[in-house]
Amino acid sequence: MSVFDLFRSRQPSAVSGAKAQGVCAALDVGSSKIACFIARTDQTIAGPRPRVIGVGHQSSRGVRAGAVVDMDAAAEAIRSAVEQAERMAGIAVNAVTVTLSAGQPASTRLAAEIDLPQREITEREPRRLLDGALAEFEIEDRVVLHAIPLSWSVDDHRGIKDPRGMFGKTLGVEVHVITAAIGPLRNLSTCIERCHLDLKGVVATPYASGLSALADDEVKLGATLIDMGAGATTAAVFAEGALLHIDAVPVGGSHVTSDVARGLSTPLAAAERLKTLYGSALDSPEDDQQMIEVPSVSGENGALYDSAPRSLLNSIIRPRLEETFELIRDRLDAAGVGKTSGRRLVLTGGGAQLPGAAELAARVFGKQVRIAGPCGVSGLGDAVSGPAFSAVAGVVRRETRGAAEAIAGPPRLSGLPLVPRRSRTEAGSGRAGSMWRWFAESF
Repeated sequence: MSVFDLFRSRQPSAVSGAKAQGVCAALDVGSSKIACFIARTDQTIAGPRPRVIGVGHQSSRGVRAGAVVDMDAAAEAIRSAVEQAERMAGIAVNAVTVTLSAGQPASTRLAAEIDLPQREITEREPRRLLDGALAEFEIEDRVVLHAIPLSWSVDDHRGIKDPRGMFGKTLGVEVHVITAAIGPLRNLSTCIERCHLDLKGVVATPYASGLSALADDEVKLGATLIDMGAGATTAAVFAEGALLHIDAVPVGGSHVTSDVARGLSTPLAAAERLKTLYGSALDSPEDDQQMIEVPSVSGENGALYDSAPRSLLNSIIRPRLEETFELIRDRLDAAGVGKTSGRRLVLTGGGAQLPGAAELAARVFGKQVRIAGPCGVSGLGDAVSGPAFSAVAGVVRRETRGAAEAIAGPPRLSGLPLVPRRSRTEAGSGRAGSMWRWFAESF
């Protein structure tokens, strides 16, 4: 057992009404859709495996670039998705673990060291070291989402994966700390509270997607994962079996749609349809000859449709997508992790389904690229097994096997009142109402 497993045994319960049945609930709040998975853990020969028993997804409302911009609309969409999943599962849930792509998620490396008594290192010393290091870690107006131990050191010996059972004078650790701005997280927590749900935890979107879309060998040998969402594009770098870095840019598929709408003078809904049916990130010799019908904005000039070559559509799509990949590439290079992940790049998220996206990414990054959807989760129907559902499936996988993190509960937000939330039974059938409370769950 790895020392990272020290933190897997101290997770808060996921679903108070169904925890005896080994049930967890995951929620992905995105700019284009809100998805909820309810899963039960099956014990298999290979270990625990999540099986999805309830699915709910709704068109997103009140969310832009992953951040809540309309409390009432967002809460209603979340409530609808959760209730849809509950009806399918036949189970009422009281808590969810949610993804987060807003709040400018960022990575920080933290190193700490303590003196050791002259005796064998047990579980107590790593816990004490992490507790002390994280207690002093603070960035103004930001909150810690994850604290992932990367490696340990005993005296001058570094790169140790498990120091237990060893002897030495000092014990050190390097921790990957992921933080996010506190404002978007407070807004999201309020929406979940209005649905009378407890927040079990928050998972950075690219981290969740990586847990679902990456193969074990990719996590060990090194890979970069890019989650192409509607409102934001997020990236995660994995190597040596751990998450080393995350980053995000506030550009996604909805920006491509807006470009198409402006470039072709067509409504946004029509632009999304044109992008989905005919769009590509690559040129084709036939594109100039293939004409597509473009709905006009309010029937301008008395015409309901215009005609345009497919090449015009793709000439609008390609620059925006190329710019997005270049932004991610440059940010990873600036962080010094561009080469850490080797030559493997995995695209996931709804935007990854655009034809030519993988080929364009290969040109920009100079890596081997594949498109991936959720894996390691059973019970997914065809409608929810695509790349757009990697993040919510990744949360389910994390809940099933436990989080290899020093912090695994909901983030601690200073200044929030500790007001008990009424249970859904106490509140009757409605879900609107009371103040949100945060639980501080560490180690």
